[in-house]
Amino acid sequence: MVGETAENKGSTDEKESATAFRDRVRSAVIWRSGSQILAQIITWASTLLVIRLLNPADYGLFAMTQAILAFLTFLNGWGFASALVQSDSVDPFRIRQAFGLLLLLNAMLAAMLFFGGPLAAAYYGQPKVAELLRVQSLLFLAIPFIALPEVIMSRALDFRRQAVVNLAAATAGAGTALACALSGFGVWTLVYAPLAMFWTRAIGLTILARLLVWPSFDFKGCGQIIGFGSAILFSQLFWLVQSQSDVFIAGRLFDPHALGLYAEALFLSQIFMAKFVPPLNEVAFPAYSRIKDDPAAMRRGFLKTVRLLMLVSAPFYCGLTVVAAPLVETLFGPKWLGMAPYVQHISLALMLMTVQILFAPVNNALGKPSVTMFVSLGGAIIFPTAFLIGSQWGLIGMAWAWLVAAPLLLLYTVRLSARLIGLSLWDIVRAMLPGLAPALMMAIGVELAAELIVPFHWAAPIRLGLLVGLGVALYGAILWTFERDVIAEGIQIVRRREPAADPA
Repeated sequence: MVGETAENKGSTDEKESATAFRDRVRSAVIWRSGSQILAQIITWASTLLVIRLLNPADYGLFAMTQAILAFLTFLNGWGFASALVQSDSVDPFRIRQAFGLLLLLNAMLAAMLFFGGPLAAAYYGQPKVAELLRVQSLLFLAIPFIALPEVIMSRALDFRRQAVVNLAAATAGAGTALACALSGFGVWTLVYAPLAMFWTRAIGLTILARLLVWPSFDFKGCGQIIGFGSAILFSQLFWLVQSQSDVFIAGRLFDPHALGLYAEALFLSQIFMAKFVPPLNEVAFPAYSRIKDDPAAMRRGFLKTVRLLMLVSAPFYCGLTVVAAPLVETLFGPKWLGMAPYVQHISLALMLMTVQILFAPVNNALGKPSVTMFVSLGGAIIFPTAFLIGSQWGLIGMAWAWLVAAPLLLLYTVRLSARLIGLSLWDIVRAMLPGLAPALMMAIGVELAAELIVPFHWAAPIRLGLLVGLGVALYGAILWTFERDVIAEGIQIVRRREPAADPA
């Protein structure tokens, strides 16, 4: 009887522990995603004003510097810090070692960018690129004071205090951007605004995380940090080759004005994937790490993430495809209309990329960063090859290349990653369909309305408002008719409360 009581008590404690963990994960997602949305609203408001004040050529020059900056960023050591999240336990000395690694690597990168700027300028044939890169080298000096505090707080699923700092950084960046653009700083506006954001985050996170430790440059015994971090390091390198190769190729073949149109089309198309999915992955990595010994729970969690993410992302991307022209004219102005065809092609491909990048935190949490590395290697081969071939038909050919490369990379990712948690391609497809099928039906309806009902001579904001309103109504009606269970699942996750224990 006593044993039975103890067993029941242990079961109850385990259930309460699981419930508390789910609540913490849900709270982390809400804080991280909610703050990201609010921060992006602040950033986008200033971005849309700045875009109207600057020229496509400014964004073309800036895109050239970002390609170089990104190729160095993979060495910034963030992966070494991430090893602290995956570890079962962390002692203060490991934190000091990670801090020392971050300081050394980023000081080296800042020096490389400062002194290597003229080489990049010579490659592009744009002397101003060297000046821009030298100032941007200051970004690397802030990274150790962002990465380590973020990792320490993420390990504890503490995203509330991070949210406060991120909002402050977004406000600082937006204010700097507006002030510089109105003062006629031109392309320098795009350099100074990120600097303000990075250093605001660095100072705020360091204070809130109480990172009052001296770095250690004694790296003896930090094999786990370096081993795990190195796999992530190479994954980031291959990812950067994949994601920056189009701008790197186009920067040499096309003028800054044309490249600026393509670069801003990428910015608009990638808003959801680049701004909202990474925060979810930041929460997913430590959450998966906690349940890595429960394959069934990981399968359920991953499929639920895919299902609910497609419920939001699929209508966004499908809608972006059919309203690209009025959206660009309304938000950016007539001088940016040339980017609309690029948006239409790239946004369709990004629906698949949104699912593809969800596999990385699962692989890493299972202690298999090498799988993520091989997936990234595949992307580093598939995408540049597609861009090189597509560039023969100009920038529109490079936009078409996205539609070829994205499905190939998703299939390759599923083949390598899904089996680790016991999933098949059909499992992934079934999780995607509740959001994808209604979104495609909605897009067809909106496209027909744009052709047959809404006059082309109407002002762009009016056309945009009518088409978006129709799309929202159509998507909502289709979901309500065919996918009520998925809607209920989404509502349950936000409002979920565990039922009270049965007194009996």
